[in-house]
Amino acid sequence: MSGHSKWSSIKHKKAATDAKRAQLFTKLAREITIAARGNPDPLSNAPLRLAIQRAKDGNVPNTNIDRAVQRAAGGGDADRLEEVIYEGYGPGGTAVIVEVVTDNRNRTVADLRLAFSRAGGNLAENGAVAWQFDLRGIVTVDAADADPDAVQLAAIEAGALDVDVSDDGAVVEVITEPGDAEMVRAALTAAGLAVEKAELSRIPQNLVPLDEKAAIAALKMLERLDDLDDVSRVYSNAEFPDEVLEAAASA
Repeated sequence: MSGHSKWSSIKHKKAATDAKRAQLFTKLAREITIAARGNPDPLSNAPLRLAIQRAKDGNVPNTNIDRAVQRAAGGGDADRLEEVIYEGYGPGGTAVIVEVVTDNRNRTVADLRLAFSRAGGNLAENGAVAWQFDLRGIVTVDAADADPDAVQLAAIEAGALDVDVSDDGAVVEVITEPGDAEMVRAALTAAGLAVEKAELSRIPQNLVPLDEKAAIAALKMLERLDDLDDVSRVYSNAEFPDEVLEAAASA
């Protein structure tokens, strides 16, 4: 698969423990609450529809989803939540973007700064690295029981910008314009394809290859960042050696 998604795929496989699942549910619920503010109707709120679908893809129970929407409508502590994007540099000069949902910026910045510094990286000013990433929709299709060529054709017909097939052909990532992710997901589902998830992602324009030492340090930093309660998503332009990824997947 493309370099931008290899380490995140490993991360999702490791999120099977109860503690990790509970943390993931909380993060996804926060995204729904943020998206629902001002308009709790998913029929007329495209970002909310995508947030709800992302939660469903993460197996969040419907009761949790409904509660997150109601929380936005009720105000209170939900009004203190805000979305913030931080940028920084990781091992090997790699660019990192961290999306957070927080009710306390001071706490969040302190946690982020510690995670970066432990890996020899640092936070940067807004705009320092964001220009190196493109915001895109990503629709992931399980193509294990499908013809990858047929999936690609269906994706193109549905309006995809690009299609990326894994080395074994079992997974197809369909890349779309940010506002088209849900539409493409619906079209592929209607075509009978097994859509695993649909989400927005920041795709690096170019990858920075790392040696083994820097790659291990970068992976640890990304995992440390992702484990923070306030962090919703982490993006990097690091290109990891296959042996490092394989070791991380089996750890």
